[in-house]
Amino acid sequence: MGRLDGKVAIITGAARGQGKAEAQLFKREGADVVLTDVLDEEGKKSADEIGATYLSLDVRDEDAWQSLAQQVVRDHGQIDILVNNAGVLLNAPLIDTSLEDYRRVIEINQVGVFLGMRSVARAMKEKGNSGSIVNISSVAGLEGTRNSSAYGASKWAVRGMTKVAALELGRFNIRVNSVHPGLIDTDMMQELPYIQAGKLDRVVKTIPLGRTATADEVAQLVLFLASDESSYCTGSEYAVDGGVHH
Repeated sequence: MGRLDGKVAIITGAARGQGKAEAQLFKREGADVVLTDVLDEEGKKSADEIGATYLSLDVRDEDAWQSLAQQVVRDHGQIDILVNNAGVLLNAPLIDTSLEDYRRVIEINQVGVFLGMRSVARAMKEKGNSGSIVNISSVAGLEGTRNSSAYGASKWAVRGMTKVAALELGRFNIRVNSVHPGLIDTDMMQELPYIQAGKLDRVVKTIPLGRTATADEVAQLVLFLASDESSYCTGSEYAVDGGVHH
């Protein structure tokens, strides 16, 4: 018996990386999985590989979120799980960060999470007063990091919105938690300046466990929070960073 048998899950930004790993694991554990992304070609290929459904979604689009939630309920009967995984990275000093770039990061990483939570919470209430929302933040949402004014602001906001949503939605048995990955071996990690400069080994030495993580290791934590095994967990943040944040 799978840990997500009978549940319907939406995972954003799931064409590749952490989102795809989460989708693969959720499917193996019995969930009906709906992948979303703006990378349509990769998203469709990943969905076909997994045996899941793919729906194109720009997480910044309010109307698109509403349509997505309605379609998932119409096609699957309910929404039990949302993983707000979609996000972008921006590494730039404060004085070199343009307002356009700042707003783009906020719109995707922060507003996208807000719209996702609001859309599925309505469906969860209407269909059974239960559910689990997992918001992917970052260790940059737990402490300040250099060259991350936009990214850090968005990830701190995700942490804060998670706590507020947990307070408001708890009476409907809808749980909301945030996950804070550290250095995870995905395509996004390759965008980090110190990785591009060949300094990975130096950075790894600062991690207590002495290594980076795989996307599957993040997915295992997300699975726990999405499943009924975490039925008394809400409003909390969970670091998966090898001990960096302590």
